[in-house]
Amino acid sequence: MHLGILQCDSVIDHLQAQFGDYHDMFRTLLLRVDPQLSFQAYSLPDDDFPDDLRACDAWLFTGSAYGVYDDEPWIRRAENLVRRLHVEQRPTVGICFGHQLIAQALGGRVEKSDLGWGVGVHTTQLIAQDRLWMQPRAEALSLIVNHQDQVLELPVDARRLAGHQFCPNSMFEVGSHILTFQGHPEFTPAFSRALLALRRERLGEQSFQQGNHSLAQPTDDLVAARWIRQFLRRAHRGCHAASDL
Repeated sequence: MHLGILQCDSVIDHLQAQFGDYHDMFRTLLLRVDPQLSFQAYSLPDDDFPDDLRACDAWLFTGSAYGVYDDEPWIRRAENLVRRLHVEQRPTVGICFGHQLIAQALGGRVEKSDLGWGVGVHTTQLIAQDRLWMQPRAEALSLIVNHQDQVLELPVDARRLAGHQFCPNSMFEVGSHILTFQGHPEFTPAFSRALLALRRERLGEQSFQQGNHSLAQPTDDLVAARWIRQFLRRAHRGCHAASDL
């Protein structure tokens, strides 16, 4: 499978030397569960968009420091890309900003949460556990998060898969071709600690300390990676079967 990584931001320069950019993080994560994957990165803020949705077998929108409601031409163009992928039922995953972008593009609502920042490790409860691609099975998913915006209303056709008190819509699917996560399976604790240190004043000391302390907890990054791999492979097979009809 050839995966197009639709990068919606870049890691700041002085952290890239140690941690790489966002597309590097996804490569590292996903190759751990499927060494045969190949990748093509696109930088959407630099107006680097795919011309042909068949150029890759599947697509993944990354996180970003932008808000999906920001008045940026590339974000509006990215929304149009989401709608094209949806119409053509191309296998697609959204992470954090990507999760929110997909929701907004398909008619959902995204805003800053009254509950403030979510940082560190959060555990979301699985509402739907019957999907064939959800192997290994899990009742909850613990992932690193870093967000203030949330999907407050899902698109009409979306099905909520997971949520918790702080973030009720933390995972959803649309049809059998779109899957999204609010959490970051690609983030490592070390990278998250570096981000928290940069944003300490903005977060406030209580949120900073709680988030930093939570990073000692185990996460389910490889579970999420396997789910992403299996979801995209099933969606890819379904897309090819539909095109043969």
